[in-house]
Amino acid sequence: LLEGKLISVEIDISRGLHAFSIVGLPDKAVEEARDRVSSALKNSGFTSPKTQNQKIVISLSPADLKKEGALFDVSIALAYLLGTEQIGFDTEKKMFLGELSLSGDVKRIKGTLPLVQEAKRLGFTEVYVPHDNSEEAALINGIAIYGIKTLTELVKHLKGIEKLEPVPETQITFEQHETSINFEDIRGQESAKRALEIAAAGGHNIALSGPPGTGKTML
Repeated sequence: LLEGKLISVEIDISRGLHAFSIVGLPDKAVEEARDRVSSALKNSGFTSPKTQNQKIVISLSPADLKKEGALFDVSIALAYLLGTEQIGFDTEKKMFLGELSLSGDVKRIKGTLPLVQEAKRLGFTEVYVPHDNSEEAALINGIAIYGIKTLTELVKHLKGIEKLEPVPETQITFEQHETSINFEDIRGQESAKRALEIAAAGGHNIALSGPPGTGKTML
């Protein structure tokens, strides 16, 4: 079972020698967000953290949950822009997901579907995901999904300069094919046939395991 967990991104900025740290059990990919975010901000026309005499602390809460992957990049970048008052917008009921390239492009991430599902369960009304993940995210109905290509595009939308349209909800359809051969023509294999019927009825995946000649391909 895949489950999404809500992670809150907080920022504290104070004067002093430049330092940029991320706390909250980050893995190596999360720690490297410091360099990705700094370059993405600079190349998107914003002030880079590396050019300022500031001590920056990013906290990923809850602190006792290990954080993995690059999907926090967009949230960290927005937190910095808000903290330095380079932009301003209402963050209430909005979730941001995405990896940033050094140029400021928003790149595809893994695990979008359970994260959007959790956002809907928690009452979020808008979720911003990489454009390449938007069709997948739109499988969750009843919540506004926005596909983002660049950090600049996202900021313009949040500032109301160039508003984006939500992604249309993705509909799943199953095609039926008639055949002259069906499970009635297969003798035995009752357990396997029942499992396949359940999988087909629910649109689930299924894996058949066994030595050659046991009927996997036939089924």
